[in-house]
Amino acid sequence: MATITAYPFVRHLRSTATSYVLHAVRGQLKHSGPGAAFWFRPMPAAISEVPVDDREHQVLVRLRTTDLHEVATPAAVTYRLADPRLAAARIDFSIDLRKGSWLGRPLDLVGEAIFGATGAAVTASLAHADLRTLLTMDPTAASETVAQILRGDARLRSIGVEIVEVRLGLVRPDPDVEKALQTPAREAIQQEADRATFERRAVAVEREAAIGENELTNQIELSRRREQLITQEGSNARRKAEEAAAAGAIATDAEARRTRALAEATAEAERVQGRAAGEVEQARLAAYEGVSQDVRMAMVMREVAAHLPAIDQLVVTPELLSSVLAKLTAQTAVAAEKA
Repeated sequence: MATITAYPFVRHLRSTATSYVLHAVRGQLKHSGPGAAFWFRPMPAAISEVPVDDREHQVLVRLRTTDLHEVATPAAVTYRLADPRLAAARIDFSIDLRKGSWLGRPLDLVGEAIFGATGAAVTASLAHADLRTLLTMDPTAASETVAQILRGDARLRSIGVEIVEVRLGLVRPDPDVEKALQTPAREAIQQEADRATFERRAVAVEREAAIGENELTNQIELSRRREQLITQEGSNARRKAEEAAAAGAIATDAEARRTRALAEATAEAERVQGRAAGEVEQARLAAYEGVSQDVRMAMVMREVAAHLPAIDQLVVTPELLSSVLAKLTAQTAVAAEKA
């Protein structure tokens, strides 16, 4: 958009390099060219600004295939106004002499012309094919065909439009048709996914089986080792009990032998002691055979006194003395008989 600066009685216009400006005064062209800058008087002046840069216009074309399917294909048309004077002569590109903006919407008119020409070109190049052919075609080749048709369009040439490039998008059928066409592919993808899932599950089952078998093998090995341990512990316990019993038997036998030997020794000692005591007693009695009755009585009294407890005071009565002498005499007589 041009920049206009107002001064008293005159104004100054400055445009960009991508704008072609035409300044006419009373029908006579005074200034023209891209990026022009000049002074002008507003009253008699008529100024047009035509963009000469590349622009892009989006078009959605609907057409019917040979098998009676409605399809839509998007197209992006890149164009430029190669002949700005011709464009300004056919389309109103006049600008406001105060603001520098277009008085109308000239690019909309150019877009409408491009839209109509593009729809006709796409229909002419693609309408002879069926749906599957359109869905599988090469967009690059079809785009070049449409561009050639547009470059030869008389309507576009008459307004100075030059087609730079055409890019066709993917052909899209109606949603129901597209869904029906996608169903086989989806089913194939789903079958492939199911097959992959089944294979993964089969591998998982095999791995679980291998893990289970490994665990079972480990349990069997542990049970076998536990059985060996129990057997060994039982054998050790049995051997320990046998050795303890044998040791107890040996100890018991030794104790019995010791007890028996001790009893025999004790009996032998008692027997010897008894025999020795008898011999001593016999020797004593034999020694007493030649002793008088009084001496024997004195010796008996000494023996009695030796076995009596300590007596501080003793009162002897005639009755007590008679009784004691009678008992001593009786014991002496029995000893003499035994001798």
